[in-house]
Amino acid sequence: MSIWKPSVTVAAVIERDGKFLFVEELQDGRRVLNQPAGHLDPDETLIAACAREVMEETAHRFDPTALVGIYRWFYQPMEVTFLRFCFSGKVLGVESLPLDKEILGLHWLNVRELRERAEQHRSPLVQQCVDDHLAGCNFPLTVLSRTYG
Repeated sequence: MSIWKPSVTVAAVIERDGKFLFVEELQDGRRVLNQPAGHLDPDETLIAACAREVMEETAHRFDPTALVGIYRWFYQPMEVTFLRFCFSGKVLGVESLPLDKEILGLHWLNVRELRERAEQHRSPLVQQCVDDHLAGCNFPLTVLSRTYG
């Protein structure tokens, strides 16, 4: 019997003046758009992972203030299931740091621009997270406050 091990990731919906921050990166040889996102490291909280990933990918100091949602997505080409924790919050500033080498660029897009570029979304979660945020799905971080072991 095999043990199912989903890949746990974090992502950030960052909104400013009606536009959202996205990273452009390569996936399977094509340029894609994604929220600033990445994997949870061992001994790291989900909230700390989100702030770290935003800093590494965008050089923005990000303070997660709410949970937008928890999403499960199966990526067929790699046969991996992602369990994504998406956060909203506020930008506290921008640093002069180099971005992760995988990041090709940063884009501030409004909802219409994001929809027009749907074929570039890294996954269906890109649009879903923005839609859920706009629908008011912002749960208190206390739902994640319990850790054991």
